[in-house]
Amino acid sequence: MLTIDGLRKRYGDTVAVDGVTLDIKEGSFYGIVGPNGAGKTTTLSIVTGLLRPDAGRVVVHGVDVWAEPVRAKHIVGVLPDKLRLFDRLSGAQFLRYAGTLRGLSAKTVRARTDDLAAAFGIDDALDRLVADYSAGMTKKIALAAAMIHSPRLLVLDEPFESVDPVSAANIIDILQRYTAAGGTVVVSSHGMDMIQRVCDSVAIIVRGQVLAAGTIDEVRGEQTLEERFVDLAGGRKAAEGMEWLHSFSE
Repeated sequence: MLTIDGLRKRYGDTVAVDGVTLDIKEGSFYGIVGPNGAGKTTTLSIVTGLLRPDAGRVVVHGVDVWAEPVRAKHIVGVLPDKLRLFDRLSGAQFLRYAGTLRGLSAKTVRARTDDLAAAFGIDDALDRLVADYSAGMTKKIALAAAMIHSPRLLVLDEPFESVDPVSAANIIDILQRYTAAGGTVVVSSHGMDMIQRVCDSVAIIVRGQVLAAGTIDEVRGEQTLEERFVDLAGGRKAAEGMEWLHSFSE
């Protein structure tokens, strides 16, 4: 479904992505983890056509993202890291805009808006401005907009951030049914427990490089995924020289 080959991206003297190469199978629920500044968001921005790489190639379902960007974007749904929504629209207007932009008929948009609103539990918020939504509801309306055109690939950057546990469980259920039907999900997250629980495969990216990739069991070995991640990311730092913290001020 997704081939990432030798991606590189530099900002001045800073190398954000340094030769990232991954192959992600159709129907996979694929997690990408890494410390802050590891290059996850930059990689996903390149994959979805939001950022042009300095080198490398991305192919989605046989379509080169940068050679045929319009075709590629027809089969990809995106939840970016920093949400920039048309928040002066109501939820219903925003989903209608997203569906129309994807070439869907008005009838199809209405039906899918109703289905998505019911699935995400935002039925009673569709008439309110997106600007008035909570952080969690904003995340859900953005995810609904990413799914409305029934893409083959969903690329979700921190989809569970600011989302309550009940809503997160519902979203996971929706995504698992989506992958069971043949869709593919690529998700970045700092929640190791969630990645370990719901993903079948994972890549650990540190300093712009893939240090481990494969099934969850292959990557973690005899450790938990969090322990494996911490080891690859440089290990735990000993908090020495901070005895003053234990003296407590009055």
